[in-house]
Amino acid sequence: MKDSWGPLKALAVATAINGIGDIVLCRFLGYGIAGAAWATMVSQVVAAYMMVKALSSKGYNGFAISIPSPDELLDIFKLAAPVFVTMMSKVAFYSLLVYFATSMGTKTVAAHQVMIQVYCMCSVFGEPLSQTAQSFMPAMIYGANRNLAKARTLLKSLVIIGALSGLILGSIGTCVPWLFPKIFSPDPEVIQEMHKVLIPYALALCITPSTHSLEGTLLAGRDLKFISMSMSGIFCVGTLVLLLLSKGGYGLTGCWSTLVAFQWARFSIALWRLTKRNGILYSEDLTRYQVGKLKSI
Repeated sequence: MKDSWGPLKALAVATAINGIGDIVLCRFLGYGIAGAAWATMVSQVVAAYMMVKALSSKGYNGFAISIPSPDELLDIFKLAAPVFVTMMSKVAFYSLLVYFATSMGTKTVAAHQVMIQVYCMCSVFGEPLSQTAQSFMPAMIYGANRNLAKARTLLKSLVIIGALSGLILGSIGTCVPWLFPKIFSPDPEVIQEMHKVLIPYALALCITPSTHSLEGTLLAGRDLKFISMSMSGIFCVGTLVLLLLSKGGYGLTGCWSTLVAFQWARFSIALWRLTKRNGILYSEDLTRYQVGKLKSI
């Protein structure tokens, strides 16, 4: 629907409610972790209400409740299941990194937590590229005025922007823990462990924005089966490599080197898929990746 302001307003209000609620309930009223949970719950309810209201302003009855038919449930499953597998593969891989880092000692896991938090914070900047692809690509690929050449040009622009963003984020994100490590921890052993993974950290971070743009294009082109199967395969291979490197005594460097391979494999496979001559950006066959038309409620 190309409406970025609605979600932005909902996110801003939810963040404000969550922050103020945490301060009031935890600091002044002494509710502790229960207060933080209540603040989060209320903020999410308000955000959901604002999102539904935004849909209503676009002509959709967001508050209507109906029971979907079996065919509609099947269509939803066809759309949601591959995306669920993709997301779970990524989450599971990051969880495995934490698991293996935990087994390496307190100092190592402390260094890993610092680096992975900075990495995740920087990775968020690549998400708008994925959202842009998912917003504008469908009309170019499947719309009434479809234009595959224009879609390829947009993808090229997104990848270039992603590459430049990755270089900037990689440089800034690497310099901060390298030059100012005491911001995160004064412990020299933790700092030493952090510095060991700076190179793989930078290599993994610099490719992430471009990967977001490629995977967003695959989602926009409804190539859901491929993206879910490829992500599952990368996860399985990455888990095996992570296990071998961990048993081989490569420490935290082995974990982050596996993350580098994981991210570059995602980028390479998505790029290969999108540049195929019979792929979604070149093929004139509209039925190959068609999931089915969802009925409007």
